[in-house]
Amino acid sequence: MHVTNVAASYYQLYSVVGLLAVVGVLFVAVAFGAGRLLRPVVPTPEKLLTYECGVDPVGEGWAHTQVRYYVYAFLYVIFAVDSIFLFPWATIFAAPGYGATTLVEMFIFLGFLAVGLLYAYKKGVLTWT
Repeated sequence: MHVTNVAASYYQLYSVVGLLAVVGVLFVAVAFGAGRLLRPVVPTPEKLLTYECGVDPVGEGWAHTQVRYYVYAFLYVIFAVDSIFLFPWATIFAAPGYGATTLVEMFIFLGFLAVGLLYAYKKGVLTWT
């Protein structure tokens, strides 16, 4: 009888989570529906014009993008992931039984970062111009 009560309370907790998810979805649906019903719809030629970044479209739609911006984004991702990975690693490194394993994992991860930085260095991204 004790096992039945534990299982019932376990599933009851999941029903609370499910009910909360349904209420959240309904809240978003009601908000979007109210916005759709209450907003003014007055299409004008200016509103129907393609608009991006405050610049009026002039000329053809094809533009060349310099690759160096993608390399900067790549470098940002390398350092952002590095910083995100370092904090949890530092907290678990001192835990008993995890020291050697996490140290090996960190060196593997830093190896991947070194390959990324080597790539950026070979491409000449790290030069100050």
